[in-house]
Amino acid sequence: MKTMIKTVAVVFATMTISVNAFAQEAKKPASPPATATGKIKDATITIAYSSPSVKGRTIWGGLEAYDKVWRAGANEATTFTTDKDITVQGKKLPAGKYSFFLIPKQSGTWAAIFNKESKQWGAYKYEEAKDALRVDVKTKALPTTQETLVYKINSNGFTMDWDKISVPVEIK
Repeated sequence: MKTMIKTVAVVFATMTISVNAFAQEAKKPASPPATATGKIKDATITIAYSSPSVKGRTIWGGLEAYDKVWRAGANEATTFTTDKDITVQGKKLPAGKYSFFLIPKQSGTWAAIFNKESKQWGAYKYEEAKDALRVDVKTKALPTTQETLVYKINSNGFTMDWDKISVPVEIK
């Protein structure tokens, strides 16, 4: 009899724990992963990034410091892949997969960096010596706040839009 009571108690406890585990809602990540893919001329471009939100914070010069290399997204460094050689802001970039970084500047002319080390967490181990290409880009003001960071590929290149800033990068 005692064995049967113990068995029933163990089965009941196991079922209760299992039901509670399945009832847990999956929490949406704070900076969900996203991908932008498109064609520019005959090159296929893919940008993989994590998309943080403004959430009422001061982004430029606050959360993201001026004059410091930034992963151009959240979590792992943003990656930029092209299956063909391209020209970025008038400079050649060979086909391949790169980490993509930005250096925000208060002046409005930022540095865009394509780094040969594509697997990086943030910009913590970024090495300038591994840059494949570094170009200057002029930012544009957005008419309204872009709450979540987003990359958009168009026929002229791509943009990174977040908060009140758009960073257009020209590709040919």
